[in-house]
Amino acid sequence: MRFRFGRPFIVVNIVLLLGACWPEDDAAATDETTPVRGLITTLVADVEEVTVRRYPGVLEPSEVNLLSFEVGGRLGRIGLDVGERVGAGQLLAELEPEQFETVIENRRAAVEEVAATLAQAEDDLVRSQALLDSGTITVVRRDEDATAAAQARAQLTQAEQNLAAAEQDLADSKLYSPFDGIVDALEVDSFATVSAGQTILSLYQQEEYEVSFSVSFDVISRLVVGTPAMVRLADDPSVSLQGVVSELGERAGQVSSFPVVVRLTEAAAIIKAGMAVEVALEFALPTARGHLLPMSAVIPGTDIPDSSGPNDPIALDVYVYDPNTSTVQARSVTMAGIRDNRFLIIDGLSPGERVATKGVAFLREGMEVSLLPDAEGE
Repeated sequence: MRFRFGRPFIVVNIVLLLGACWPEDDAAATDETTPVRGLITTLVADVEEVTVRRYPGVLEPSEVNLLSFEVGGRLGRIGLDVGERVGAGQLLAELEPEQFETVIENRRAAVEEVAATLAQAEDDLVRSQALLDSGTITVVRRDEDATAAAQARAQLTQAEQNLAAAEQDLADSKLYSPFDGIVDALEVDSFATVSAGQTILSLYQQEEYEVSFSVSFDVISRLVVGTPAMVRLADDPSVSLQGVVSELGERAGQVSSFPVVVRLTEAAAIIKAGMAVEVALEFALPTARGHLLPMSAVIPGTDIPDSSGPNDPIALDVYVYDPNTSTVQARSVTMAGIRDNRFLIIDGLSPGERVATKGVAFLREGMEVSLLPDAEGE
């Protein structure tokens, strides 16, 4: 036998099933509550009295000395390399000596010849004086012999000076290092013919370096020669060396960009000319104190304009934790610069307050939060 059920029977069963699953009281339904977000903060405690401006640069020798011969000639072999360290008094280069030795020999012979002439002239003068005393010759003859002796004496003096000059030229044909230094550049090749005053090589002292960079007018107006600076190596940031401002440009190289030179006052074996460095200059804050705050604390969307001066105030928005209501409240604070990748806040915060520094983009004004236990010790 085949059973058939009509459509009303199916509808009734669906209704009964739904009725069995439906709660008897709507008030018994589970309430959906918003979870309380955990909050990571930074305790406002660091107090700073200065702001720091940093400038990139390249380490260069404070002074490069150009060395040359005082005489010309054919250069011998140069056994130096760029970057080689040399000691004071070390022979750096020399001209071939043969040409100078030949001149010395010729002038020494000239001295001997004139000396013999002078000796003869003086003997003649002695005889003339004796003959004059005996009345054999006239005064005119004696005066002629005296003049010849004086001329020979002058010629000998000139010949001796020429010989000394030739000997000095031989001495000047050798180029010595005036100090302990490093070879910066070689300007000529071995065995080349060079002239007097032509640069042969350049040398700089081992422990005298400087850095040149440009700053704005607001910065240079706050600097004086002797202002302390800190120079850190880009290749090894753990190496920081003391320096001072040694030169200040009076004329901008570019629009409102003034040159500054910082000279190192201490040295390290690791430093070399041409190394990239970062120069840090400190400026006093416009207020008595400031607090360092991580950059992540700034509420997204806050407009941070460019600052041309070391202490130009800039308004930032952050969330401050309210322990009385366990909520976060937006607050405007004043920033006066950046130090060690953190904002330097000079107004709007007090020691002991906590500022949200993680997950700031997910916070809202008045949002209830739970201060995370591991943040208590920050």
